[in-house]
Amino acid sequence: MRFQHSEEIWRDFPLLAAGAVVIQGETWDRDVTRQSQRFLDRADARLQGLSESELPEIQAWRRAFAQMGLKPTQYRCAAEALLRRYRKDKALPQIHPLVNLCNAVSMAYAIPVAVFDLDRVEGNLEVRYANGAEVYLTFSGEIEHPAPGEVVFADAASQAHARRWTNRQSALSAVRPDTARALIIGEALHDDGAADVAGLLDELQNVLSVVRAEPDRVARLSSDQPAITIS
Repeated sequence: MRFQHSEEIWRDFPLLAAGAVVIQGETWDRDVTRQSQRFLDRADARLQGLSESELPEIQAWRRAFAQMGLKPTQYRCAAEALLRRYRKDKALPQIHPLVNLCNAVSMAYAIPVAVFDLDRVEGNLEVRYANGAEVYLTFSGEIEHPAPGEVVFADAASQAHARRWTNRQSALSAVRPDTARALIIGEALHDDGAADVAGLLDELQNVLSVVRAEPDRVARLSSDQPAITIS
C-alpha cells in the first residue's frame, strides 16, 4: 500500500508541498487538552486583528479552489473551516484525541491536515482527478459520486475518502475508537509551504507521543518523491 499525488496534480499545482505520517497504536483514551491548547493559542495569536481568509496559507488554497472551478466562500479547505469556526465559537467539537490534536496542529499552521483509518482504505490511496465512478460516503450515511474532474482522495476500490481535495473527508475512513493504524496527511500550496510542512511534520511527530501513537513512517512528498510506502 502507498499514498501519493498523481502526476497531473503535481503538474497543475507546482507549489504543492505535502507530508505524511503513518502511525500505529490505539489512541482513543488519551487526554490531549493541554497539548492541543498550545497549538490553539498559536492560532489565536495569528487571528488577532485579521480573519483566517487573510492568511497566506488560506489564500493559496482559495486560489486553488477557484482554479478547480469551486467558489472559495462556498467550499473551504479544512484548515479555513476550522479556523473560521474557532474564531466565532472559541471552541471545537471533541471528536477523537488523535483528530483533536491534528485539528489543533492544522489551525496553528493554517494547513489542512487529514487523518484516515488505514484499515478502511483498499489498496493504494491517491490524490487525483475523479473519473466519475468513485463512491463517497457522507457522515449522514448518504452515497455521493464526485463529478469527473473533481480532486479526490481515491483508493483502489474507487472509494473517495475525501471530496474537493481538502474540503471534506468521507465517513468511511474517519478515525473511530477502534482505529489502530492511521495515515496523517498535511498539504500546503503557499510560497513557504515546503518549510512549513517540514515544521508541521516535526511538531506532529513530537506531540504524537502524548497519544502513545508510534510514528511508523514519515515522509515529505514532492514531484520528485511523490509517494510514501505504507506497508
